[in-house]
Amino acid sequence: MIIIGFTGRNAAGKTTATKYLTEKGFYYKSLSDVIREEAKKRGMESTRENLIAIGNELREKHGVAALSELTLQRMESGKNYVVDSIRHPAEALALKAAGNFSLFHIFAPVEKRFKRTLERQRVGDPQTLQEFIRLEEKEFQSSNVAAQQLLECERMSNRMIENNGELERFQKELDAALKELEVSFSRPSWDEYFMGIAKQVAVRSNCMKRQVAAIIAKDKRIISTGYNGTPRSVKNCNEGGCPRCNNFAESGKALEECLCSHGEENAIVQAAYHGISVKGATIYSTFSPCLLCSKMIINSGLTRVVYNEAYPLNDTALKMLREAGIEIAKSKI
Repeated sequence: MIIIGFTGRNAAGKTTATKYLTEKGFYYKSLSDVIREEAKKRGMESTRENLIAIGNELREKHGVAALSELTLQRMESGKNYVVDSIRHPAEALALKAAGNFSLFHIFAPVEKRFKRTLERQRVGDPQTLQEFIRLEEKEFQSSNVAAQQLLECERMSNRMIENNGELERFQKELDAALKELEVSFSRPSWDEYFMGIAKQVAVRSNCMKRQVAAIIAKDKRIISTGYNGTPRSVKNCNEGGCPRCNNFAESGKALEECLCSHGEENAIVQAAYHGISVKGATIYSTFSPCLLCSKMIINSGLTRVVYNEAYPLNDTALKMLREAGIEIAKSKI
């Protein structure tokens, strides 16, 4: 996830910048939206002074990074975001901790910004330059740690982008800033990737005792999946299909009465059912394989086993797998 943050003084062009980036595929979030929602709940007008006061109050009550933290909760992994209205250093630091974050300071001269304020005609905006400057100075810095610290945000920005009037020039400056982003993704290893998928497959299990799943992968692609449960066309375990599981039998006891197939077993059988060879592949299981599944792993030609949790009473199975030359690894996730 890439997050671009905008900080800057009133009417500098942050809204114009966010609109430009949304055209490039970024999703838009504003820290001020959290404050506006709170103002609406209180029946207050969204004037600039009201928003400043409510924002300071939220930081005092919930922590100086509260606005960023609430905004991050509304973001989805895999998407890139542009965030404006960053007015406190803690807000920027919270966003930085969440992913690849860059903070841009949008700058424009005070006279030009005041002119833009008059043109947009928002409720509560100052009508004189002196009033505009007075209100702005309240945002610069404060002895109150929860109050806006705009000057500090400007100082910690990665880049200043000037917006002095020409839209095309401003957009070129934004493009240049995007090209210079330092982005690094924390990608899972292939073992972590496939084990994560196996854990999701386990959610499909209908077994009353435990939900287990396995996937078989070869050449970095999945060729089969399986989860534990009763055989095809037999009543699901959670619907009473397996008396042993529904009686919550003691682990390792009455296994000959269990009607459920294991995740590894189903993954291997499904591959055979569809005519897919698993020779030379790796099986990823959310539990280490039992003795029966270990025999199937060896005879089906699988060469590597990665498991997440140790299955009870499986010392003999693991010993046999090693004797057969099967590589065994325990997952780190």
